[in-house]
Amino acid sequence: MKKLHLAISTDKIDETVKDYSKRFGASPCSVINGEYALWRTESLNISIRYDANAPGALRHLGWEDASAPEFSEETDVNGIVWERFSAQHQADEINALWPSATYQPEL
Repeated sequence: MKKLHLAISTDKIDETVKDYSKRFGASPCSVINGEYALWRTESLNISIRYDANAPGALRHLGWEDASAPEFSEETDVNGIVWERFSAQHQADEINALWPSATYQPEL
């Protein structure tokens, strides 16, 4: 199964976590205080990451795809980066960036 992935920049992590949790009807499955949050719903994988220079900007798009053999990315004709990864690939990336996260996805 594929889930659409959206990655968005914000300069208001706490406020965005509250707002998006209300919009999605779910809390994030991973939160790195002041840095990052991730939601994985049945149809959507969305992350927010702190960036004071580009709040509200699209960082990249992609697919969470259980059949992805490895993390990959490509750029489309509009210059948008598209990633393809499994839930475990994403967890590995989160844990590499923030070792204290110890995030493991529910599969």
